[in-house]
Amino acid sequence: MTPFALRDGELHAERVPLASIAERYGTPCYVYSRAALEGAWRALDDALAGLPHLVCYAMKANPNLAVLDVFARLGSGFDIVSGGELARVVAAGGDPGKTVFSGVGKTVAEMRQALDAGILCFNVESEAELERLDAVARERGRVAPVSFRVNPDVDPRTHPYISTGLKESKFGVAHGDALALYRRAAGMAGVAIRGIDIHIGSQITELAPYREAARKVLDLVDRLAGEGIRLGHVDLGGGLGVRYRDETPVPISEYAALLRGLFAGRSETLVLEPGRYLVADAGVLLTRVEYLKPGPAKHFAIVDAAMNDLLRPALYDAWHGVEPVRPRPGAPMRWEIVGPVCESADFLARDRALDLAAGDLLAIRTAGAYAMAMSSNYNARPRAPEVMVDGDRVHLVRRRETAAEIHAAESTLPR
Repeated sequence: MTPFALRDGELHAERVPLASIAERYGTPCYVYSRAALEGAWRALDDALAGLPHLVCYAMKANPNLAVLDVFARLGSGFDIVSGGELARVVAAGGDPGKTVFSGVGKTVAEMRQALDAGILCFNVESEAELERLDAVARERGRVAPVSFRVNPDVDPRTHPYISTGLKESKFGVAHGDALALYRRAAGMAGVAIRGIDIHIGSQITELAPYREAARKVLDLVDRLAGEGIRLGHVDLGGGLGVRYRDETPVPISEYAALLRGLFAGRSETLVLEPGRYLVADAGVLLTRVEYLKPGPAKHFAIVDAAMNDLLRPALYDAWHGVEPVRPRPGAPMRWEIVGPVCESADFLARDRALDLAAGDLLAIRTAGAYAMAMSSNYNARPRAPEVMVDGDRVHLVRRRETAAEIHAAESTLPR
């Protein structure tokens, strides 16, 4: 489906004009489509029908409670990387028993929290973490369900900041060390082996890296079984790419066909951790043009959103589509879309052909993933509100922060 489309010359979210949302809630403002969220999740789940599997949404992509609620109602599991994210799963009505806990730096407090909540599995990422988890579980009078995140040393051919499966990565345990670690875990009283996990990166647009990594890990699963260590699930992570500009994402049908072929005749449950794929296309960032500043070398359109609202362009030089909510058929100019933050890196888009005037409302596309999730209060800017559209209904799912809320946790020195 196309959640954001022109109707009668005006961009809509489902059946709601985006201009009406901006008028009601101001700008900058994030807008999500419930239908798009549900459609993406169901497309993946349905493609795997008949194959024992669990879809665990990687909530770091967008942890808004309403987004989590939408997925929880569909029966989704969750992939978390902190105790705070686990608390969000519970607050949104998600099932801790369908939650896997990834991340290289789990604290003792987070381990206790997850054990008490009854999560599905800890994705262990080092020998030191295994030792700590065993001790914490025994101290708690529990047994921790574990898998190892194994680093298959496969190049996902994506941005280096979001490549996580190479041997120089901080994530996971080396493929060559995994067998010995499973043997060690098998003799520990505080842990119970449940599965194996890999995650090679994000924004992947080819099947070949998935195939190579999966074959490596399934070979290891069979070697473990030969030693009597049988696994209940194989977690192949996430990383499916989306179209920002001219990428060609992997069709879900082809991805599902690959997985079906790999798991044919196997007994393990397949676990997946999609994040960006489920939410990126479901969101836009609304922003209004404050000033136009033509110049001898570049023309700047200064908008009210900034790098604190959408960090991806400054961090990754990422490309997001930009379009007027009410386009007009005038002669376009080449514009730099920049914000008011005092950094040269404060840009949302570069060299875009647009017909603009001060006051125009713009929609920054593909902003449902790693957008609001990475926002900050830099320059003491309140974070934007988030709105969920459901057909012709609009729900405010996070209100705009106030200046007082930003500094409420701080204090001045005594007089």
